[in-house]
Amino acid sequence: MPQSVPNLQMVADTSALILDAMETVIVGKRAELELILSGLLAGGHVLLEDLPGLGKTLIARSLAQVTGLEVGRVQFTPDLMPSDVTGSLLYDQRRQEFEFRSGPIFNNVVLADEINRAPSKTQAALLEAMQERQVTVDGVSHKLPAPFMVIATQNPIEFEGTYPLPEAQIDRFLLRTSIGYPTEADDAEIIRRRLQRRTDGFELEAVLDQQTVLGLQAALEDVVVSDPVIEYCVAIVHATRSSVSVSAGASPRGVEALVKLGRARAGLAGRSYVTPDDIKAVAVPALAHRIVLRPELWVRGADTSSVVVDCLAQVPTPSTLPASTLPGPTTSTNPPSVL
Repeated sequence: MPQSVPNLQMVADTSALILDAMETVIVGKRAELELILSGLLAGGHVLLEDLPGLGKTLIARSLAQVTGLEVGRVQFTPDLMPSDVTGSLLYDQRRQEFEFRSGPIFNNVVLADEINRAPSKTQAALLEAMQERQVTVDGVSHKLPAPFMVIATQNPIEFEGTYPLPEAQIDRFLLRTSIGYPTEADDAEIIRRRLQRRTDGFELEAVLDQQTVLGLQAALEDVVVSDPVIEYCVAIVHATRSSVSVSAGASPRGVEALVKLGRARAGLAGRSYVTPDDIKAVAVPALAHRIVLRPELWVRGADTSSVVVDCLAQVPTPSTLPASTLPGPTTSTNPPSVL
């Protein structure tokens, strides 16, 4: 496996291998898989908000297996304690001292299943881990492995026995998305593949390793984000704050999320620059969960995604000129000039 930082074409090629491998068990969800993979390459966390049985756990397991990462699963329940997630100090009678026993959060990919079923105290155990990539127990900080990613799931229509995620935690998710129902053809293909495997279980072969994933993440730092695109991201986020439909718009993390996901989308395409179209494509998953609607709209069942779509329609899109039309020597991977 390569240990050096790959170029952006290698990022695109390797990403295609990852997606192709995942699609051997996940049918008809290429766009959703690309978005979740973008979250990993951008070094962020993903919130999957969807109905039961649509493959949320399957996607997390598949991503970890294909990328050669260690996966840990936490089933969030009302009686789950913070130490069940982070780990705790246990007394070693032979050495007559306490030692730290790590919890399931000490993995590269952590599946927080039904995260909204645990009380706020337990949910808060993830805050430090998601932001600072470390866990503090009894005053001692323990670094988490790299790369580190939380994939959390929750059911959007079930409220009994659930605890809403605090805004501080929701804001730490780079993106929120859903999987959605498969089509009739995809449902049939899922059954055919299950019959062909002759078992419910599956094991996917890794197409890369942990160091290569870190290399892919580092390669995205070479993706250029021009000033007009940065200003476009800032304008979109500020538009959410001034919308008459919201009581709280997207935080500064929203701008960072747009840039990170825009870079990842460019990397998946083998491109060395971010375009306004990249930003438009990731705006809803990057910003919708950071917006708080006014109470009267929330009661009516309004959707924050529509607020982001309205903001995209209001903010002027920077005009770009393809690099191939500019005078002088250029390459197809150079960022376009902005008129």
